[in-house]
Amino acid sequence: MSIASKQVLLKETEKALGAILTVELMQKVMPVISETLAGFEVEQIVQPENKGNDLLQAFLDAKEVEGRSKKTLERYAYLIGRLLEEINTTTEQVTVYHLRSFFMAEKRRGISDRTLEGFRSVFSSYFGWLTKEGLIQTNPCANLGAIKYSKQVREPYSDADIEQLKEACKTPRDRALIALLMSTGCRISEICGLNRSDIDFQASECTVLGKGNKERVAYLDSVALMLLQRYLATRQDAHNALFVGVRGERLQPGGVRYMLKQLAKKTGVQNVHPHRFRRTLATNLIVHGMPIQEVAAVLGHDKIDTTMGYVFMEKSSVKNSYRKYA
Repeated sequence: MSIASKQVLLKETEKALGAILTVELMQKVMPVISETLAGFEVEQIVQPENKGNDLLQAFLDAKEVEGRSKKTLERYAYLIGRLLEEINTTTEQVTVYHLRSFFMAEKRRGISDRTLEGFRSVFSSYFGWLTKEGLIQTNPCANLGAIKYSKQVREPYSDADIEQLKEACKTPRDRALIALLMSTGCRISEICGLNRSDIDFQASECTVLGKGNKERVAYLDSVALMLLQRYLATRQDAHNALFVGVRGERLQPGGVRYMLKQLAKKTGVQNVHPHRFRRTLATNLIVHGMPIQEVAAVLGHDKIDTTMGYVFMEKSSVKNSYRKYA
């Protein structure tokens, strides 16, 4: 029995009870506790320092240096922080069993396998980096296999869909926005981030800032240029943003999504969302014969596999091409 540990325990117990018991009761209770403890071994447990926050911040700092976007860093922080909170342990103590337990709980909540695979990718990046840096001994994701999910076929907009959406627009801004989404294939955040000075009307192109703060050139067709010029001619403000909201401030992604949602209700076009314009452009370019490498450049993709995931091919088109070239 550790005498020092016993003395610490008795002192802490006396301090805690002293706040709720009278002196008379304390004189009766403490001898009983001391006598009871005499038959037990008492050892003071020193809790290990939780370096979880420091480790997570070190990881986020490293990824920021590598050029990850603010949005990506926020996602890393949220998911990793939520994991540690749910499993109630420190980063150093996480095991593959903790991770599997977390995924099973998420699965029972109805989270899709596709989303869970995204979670796994984030955790793998985090623990893999910590292991590589020598900050933890074992990577708990090393034996955690990829989560398979069914890939749904996502059809592009038809020409009729695009025309219906344009016709349903109430303002020149909305018509220009639809045309620009369709012409450039830009992400919604890229569109909202554009300034007037980013548009080169002579060259029919614009400079966009994509993921990882990478600049690229996006191209505008004649219809998009015309509608954009008409919209800008109606502007009375001096704001440098290409698109502004009703209050004269830069249009935000949420505002675009709301506008598209209203157009969907008005026209009856199904699955109206910004990213579908991007998929539509990719499919149209491939169908018209543009090499996949050039399509990837238009969309700002580093990997061809990512671009292939955007392309939808009609079975009849594939069959006709086979008959032609086989």
